[in-house]
Amino acid sequence: MFDTLSDNLGSIFDRLTRRGALSEKQVDAALDEIRNALLEADVALPVARSFIEQVRPLAVGSDVLKSVTPGQQVIKIVNDALIEMLGAPAALNFDAVPPVVMMMVGLQGSGKTTSTAKIAKHITDTQKRKVLMASLDTQRPAAMQQLAVLGTQTEIDTLPIVDGQAPVDIAKRAVEAAKLGGFDVVMLDTAGRTNADEALMAEMAAIEKAASPKEVLLVADALTGQEAVTIAGQFAARVSLTGIMLTRADGDGRGGAALSMRYVTGVPIKFLGVGEAIDRLEVFDPQRLANRILGMGDVVGLVEKAAETMDAEKAEKIAARMKKGQFTLDDMAEQLKQMQAMGGMSGVLSMLPGMGKMKKQLAALNMDERELLRQAAIVSSMTSAERDTPKLMNASRKRRVAGGSGTSVQDVNKVLKMHRQMADMMKKMGKGGFPDMGGMADMLGGNMGGGMPGGMASGMGGNMPQMPKLDPKNLPDLSKLGGDAPADFLKGLGLPDSGSKKK
Repeated sequence: MFDTLSDNLGSIFDRLTRRGALSEKQVDAALDEIRNALLEADVALPVARSFIEQVRPLAVGSDVLKSVTPGQQVIKIVNDALIEMLGAPAALNFDAVPPVVMMMVGLQGSGKTTSTAKIAKHITDTQKRKVLMASLDTQRPAAMQQLAVLGTQTEIDTLPIVDGQAPVDIAKRAVEAAKLGGFDVVMLDTAGRTNADEALMAEMAAIEKAASPKEVLLVADALTGQEAVTIAGQFAARVSLTGIMLTRADGDGRGGAALSMRYVTGVPIKFLGVGEAIDRLEVFDPQRLANRILGMGDVVGLVEKAAETMDAEKAEKIAARMKKGQFTLDDMAEQLKQMQAMGGMSGVLSMLPGMGKMKKQLAALNMDERELLRQAAIVSSMTSAERDTPKLMNASRKRRVAGGSGTSVQDVNKVLKMHRQMADMMKKMGKGGFPDMGGMADMLGGNMGGGMPGGMASGMGGNMPQMPKLDPKNLPDLSKLGGDAPADFLKGLGLPDSGSKKK
């Protein structure tokens, strides 16, 4: 979502950190560039101005200009200002007599229905509360049926559909049904329009008055740009917004909405939708998002994602086999599956500090989700005997597997080669331990051998960077931002440095 902003800020900070001593004129010029970068990322003009006004007195102060590392000090000031602009983390409010009513509002197409199901599942999984979802959207065809289908998929109850009822009446019926059914939370999925007209706003105000929601969450598309800020202001003027959920936060947009909406509405961003799947939801953390924008990665998020997606029992079994030098194609397929669950290789690497400077090199490695799917399909097309003993794969078997997986013999050979390199590494390691990115266990404090073995990266042309052990409460050190980690990583992959220091 913040690729453009992150790239522009990264270039500005690279120039600052290379200069050593900084003059007030140089810092002012850099701040002008930062303001332009914010505007280019669709941050609203008043927000960009306010941000620079907050940063300038601190950035040109004597403590910075006389510092040993003034460039790093400016980065830290910008980082702190970004965190303040994004607002403090804010959890959902359950402080009410059950059922707690939560109302979802937003324009048509913003993703309200899917977001309703995502948040309902999040509440069910993390809070262990019983949730009832109800669709109040009588305008969009099949909107109620869509929520019912999502309810079936997530195993979350939905209010039975009664044709002809008005939205306010449905809201009242949902609250009453939740009381009688012993539900803890009621999620009201309201209707949208293509624009925030008076009819929509009047309907939202009437529903709020009838249902008395504890939470009113505005669902907004992160790719909408500056228009999202206008929309947020219109809703904030008519209903008591308590939070924002940004959908499509994994898209290629410029991300300015996230930096502007909280400023305009005065309410916190609570969730980010980072994919179509129901489980692709992130609790909003301004500190970690600021780190991502400034290219410092999100190692804490990576740790949490690994903990959520990895199957500990399977990982332990693979770890035990690796210690004996055993590594079958089934083991590799399991590793690929876990990698895919974590967002693919590129998704994982994007959360590491400094990786933002190497987008072109990572893209050249073709480490995308489709590649993982192709590799998994190839392994699935093999017989059990072939997966246990890859040496059985002769020319005719390779042609059969290629045909069954919709790939080529060359693709099959690549998977076999990758497995061979990984298996050789495991044999050499013996009882000497696992690569640091290999079972992700060191980061999690356990002995889980699954995850992302360094051998997988070796099969793709080099070794993965070493991951430090990390207390999830600690964030990556800001001083690492201008280091040589990206260049060292490229060297490990056998790729040329992108020349970030060559200007």
